[in-house]
Amino acid sequence: MKQSDILATEKQLGYISESANALKIAEENKGRKLTASVVTFGCQMNARDSEKLAGILVSAGFELLEDTEDADFVLYNTCTVRDNANQKLYGHLGEVHSRKKKNPEMMVGICGCLPQEPSAFERLKKSYSFVDLIFGTHNLYAFPEYLSRLLSGERHIYEIMDHSDNIVEDLPVLRKYPFKSGVNIMFGCNNFCTYCIVPHVRGRERSRESADILAEIKKLADSGVKEVMLLGQNVNSYGNGLADEISFPELLKRTCDVPGIERVRFMTSHPKDLSDELIKTIKENDKICRHLHLPLQSGSTKVLKEMNRRYTKEQYIDLALKIRNEIPDLAMTTDIMVGFPGETAADVDDTIDVINKVKYDNAFTFIYSKRMGTPAAVREDQVPETLVKESFDRVLKVVQDTAKEQSLRWQGQVLDALVEEENSSMDGYVTGRLSNNMIVHFEGCKEMIGNIVPVRLDECRGFYYMGSRA
Repeated sequence: MKQSDILATEKQLGYISESANALKIAEENKGRKLTASVVTFGCQMNARDSEKLAGILVSAGFELLEDTEDADFVLYNTCTVRDNANQKLYGHLGEVHSRKKKNPEMMVGICGCLPQEPSAFERLKKSYSFVDLIFGTHNLYAFPEYLSRLLSGERHIYEIMDHSDNIVEDLPVLRKYPFKSGVNIMFGCNNFCTYCIVPHVRGRERSRESADILAEIKKLADSGVKEVMLLGQNVNSYGNGLADEISFPELLKRTCDVPGIERVRFMTSHPKDLSDELIKTIKENDKICRHLHLPLQSGSTKVLKEMNRRYTKEQYIDLALKIRNEIPDLAMTTDIMVGFPGETAADVDDTIDVINKVKYDNAFTFIYSKRMGTPAAVREDQVPETLVKESFDRVLKVVQDTAKEQSLRWQGQVLDALVEEENSSMDGYVTGRLSNNMIVHFEGCKEMIGNIVPVRLDECRGFYYMGSRA
């Protein structure tokens, strides 16, 4: 770990202590415990960031609430990949504004990807002046400092950084599950797909040193974590820019060697640089989960080129089928975008052709969302909404049919499931996750949570199974 990162960590830990002292005084004045709530939008990396934010709040002394309604401090960790995420946030802000009018001492914060987008940041400052704190992705690690300033009475703390060289990962974390955890291995993206805002709000690729990653995983394993997910915008690029670093497949191998770790996942791989070494590593290591998310986006070579995806339809199919052939028990999922500017019915046919050939186990299918600041947003050949809806329905039908067909191939098998929680809708049942990422519900008790147990997959219900203890 760089000396600057160590110093940044120590500085922020000091601010947590300051916040704890200020919070005690505030609670004495109010005669009750102060509460906080973190609301998360977006990807697995955002979810991991929210665990850090929650850990800092709890370390400072806040009681954490799931519901924002009664919270003294509400913090929104935002996403801006698609416009619906933005609109969802604005809807929440409208609701929380009315609560703050009744309780002026309530604190509201916004962080993450949305305020990192300049136009969104300006809108937040202009139209939502009741928000007390706004910060972006590059200075998320400075949240303890901002919290200390808030508790000292400061308001309208708006700080957005264009970039950061610091990687501060040793701050408190409050994990949702005690038995599994995400681990950031890199940040940012260098790919600059023409529709995507991520490189603009998350910045260029920065990898953590493998020794720091493996030390964190060992700590997690020592605390009872059995499953880790290695996180990055493109994990295949791990190590680029670091001197004498190992490859991503080698990092996977070393993660599997950490005592106590029984399952290893990762998210996400870019098709352009998924190597034979990675395929071989997955194939030869039983601890690596049999699930690969391999975003397609479009099946049209013409559209892929305009997206700057740097592979063709044929190259993607060849790669996917090679993986299917080498690892037959692997479940493959994907992202599919419909309505990219200039997309034609023939381009959609190409996408459907890929779905039929690859046979995805599941797919996140979504409509193109114009993001200001990206090349695709200024194109004049935006596809009419009626045509987009028609194309989306066509693609979704094939995705659903193929996924149901794929799900049936596990029926009758006995597979290991990591029990994650008691089932919320069926008394006496628990919910587990298979190595292939499929969900299974079966009879059990809360004492089983966190254990890996063999389960017979009795009945396929589309995207999940009903099972029984084997």
